[in-house]
Amino acid sequence: MPRTDNRLRVAEILLEIGAIRINLAEPIRFVSGILSPIYCDNRLLLGHPGARSEVADALTEAVRSGSEPVDCVAGTATAGIPHAAWVADRLSLPMVYVRAQAKAHGKSKQIEGGEVQERSVVVVEDLVTTGGSSLQTVNALRDAGGRVERCVSIFSYGFREADEAFTAAACTSTSLCDFEALLAASDTLDDAARAELLRWHADPHAWQPAEI
Repeated sequence: MPRTDNRLRVAEILLEIGAIRINLAEPIRFVSGILSPIYCDNRLLLGHPGARSEVADALTEAVRSGSEPVDCVAGTATAGIPHAAWVADRLSLPMVYVRAQAKAHGKSKQIEGGEVQERSVVVVEDLVTTGGSSLQTVNALRDAGGRVERCVSIFSYGFREADEAFTAAACTSTSLCDFEALLAASDTLDDAARAELLRWHADPHAWQPAEI
């Protein structure tokens, strides 16, 4: 797991560039159906060279710190692709990316960039919510013969649902920062807002906004 100071620094970066927004009055709805007062769009890192370089360095260190050697870096299409590319470049490793589904034309590939068979592959993801899309990538790589035991992401909401899904899939999930780090880095939240965010995080599927 990234050091505590690194987790706070990444959370600060995402807040500074507006990649993470907290709005209890106007929550957004995830594809999973969860209503969320926190929205994370790490694609905004693309437009901030200093921030994206710092995050890429942190992702690289997280990949490098794993106990198993890595032969290939895989990015989840589309938001994970640039981050996986920067990590692969820093580590001088092959890189592939994985589509949500195989193409309906051409060679009908789901994995682009090369073969993963017999390779130890780490998945680089921009964001983990319930873990569903990340584990689709893991399963696609495993189906193609890759050995995948780790997923490294920039931000995780830290939902119990995601932790359980990764555990069931025998895949470790590591994030540069998470919900706890976000709360620690957010210096504009009052006590009522923090309490409401904690209430949401405890049961995100059932949460409905309250007057604060």
